Amino acid sequence: MLNFFAIENRLERLEELGDTLVRLNQVVDWQIFDPVLESIFKSEPKGQGGRPPYNRVMMFKIMILQQLYNIADDQTEYQINDRLSFQRFLGMDIGDKVPDAKTIWLYREQLKESQRIEELFDLYTWTLEKAGYITRRGSIVDATFVERPRQPEGKTGGNTEEKKTNRERQTDRDAKGAKKGGKSYYGFKNHVKVDADSKLIVRCTVTAANRHDGKEAANILDEKDREAYMDACYRGREIEKAMQKAAPNAELHIVRKHDGWNEASEEQQAANPRIERVRNRVEHVFGYMVKSMGGKGVRCVGLARARVAVTLKNLAYNMRRASYLMG
Repeated sequence: MLNFFAIENRLERLEELGDTLVRLNQVVDWQIFDPVLESIFKSEPKGQGGRPPYNRVMMFKIMILQQLYNIADDQTEYQINDRLSFQRFLGMDIGDKVPDAKTIWLYREQLKESQRIEELFDLYTWTLEKAGYITRRGSIVDATFVERPRQPEGKTGGNTEEKKTNRERQTDRDAKGAKKGGKSYYGFKNHVKVDADSKLIVRCTVTAANRHDGKEAANILDEKDREAYMDACYRGREIEKAMQKAAPNAELHIVRKHDGWNEASEEQQAANPRIERVRNRVEHVFGYMVKSMGGKGVRCVGLARARVAVTLKNLAYNMRRASYLMG
C-alpha cells in the first residue's frame, strides 16, 4: 500500500529521472486560458448535492496530455488513474475522481462546437511573442499530411438500415485523398508558419489533404512577417500575389526550379541552397511530432474535430518547445 510519504518519495524520484510534465507546469501559465475556457465549458447546475463540474483548466490540460502522448479517450482515463506523474500534472490527489472517457469526449466536443480552438492557440503564441521567444526575423511556411484510418464503405446490399447508418456515421466525408512523391495519403493537412529562429509554430490552419499548400499560404501569413521561406510548391503568379497581399511587408523567398515551363535564372538557382537551409528547420517540427509525440495522425471524424485535434497538437508542441527554450 502506498502511504503519503511513499507517494511523495515516488514523485520526487520521477522528477529526478526527468518528468517533463513538471517542467511544463513550471513554464506554462495555465490560468491565462481560464477566461476563454469559462465561456466554452458551460456546465449546467445539477441541483443540490450533485457532483460539481470538473475544473475546466484541468480538462484542457487533459486534452494537451492526449496530444503529448497520442492517447485516445479510453486510454487517457486509464493512464490518469494509473500514473502518478499524470495526476501531479493535472493537480489531482490520488483519491480524486478521474474524468471518464465519455466526459473527456464531451468537453472536447464543446471545444469543437465553440470554434475557438484557434483563440486558445493564438493566446499562448502571444505570450511567447511578448516574452521574446518568437522573433519574427524569419517565417517558414509549410504543410504536412495528417492521416486518418481509411474506412472503406463496402457493399451496401443485404445490410440493415441500422448497419448502414452506423457505417455512414464512421465514414469521413471531409477527409480527402492526395498524392505526393508517388505516395498516397488520406485525411487532412496541417498548414503551419514556423518562426525560423525558435522553431515555434506561430500560426496554423487545418484543411482536407487535397488542399494545395500554396493556396492556403495567404491564410497564415500576416503584416508582421518580414522574411518568408517556402519550397517550390508555393510559386505561381496568383499564389504569390495572394501571399504578398496577406504579408505586404514580407520578402518572399521561394525555391525556384524548372517547372516544365520556366527555367530558373542563375541568380534564383544560386539562392536555393540558402532558402533550403532555413526552410529545412520546419522538418524538425514535424519530425519531433512523429518521434516524440506519437505521430501526426488523427482518429476523429470530420474536419471540425480534426481542426481541434491538430491545433491542440501544435499547441502541445509549442509548450514542449518553449520549455526547452526557457532552459
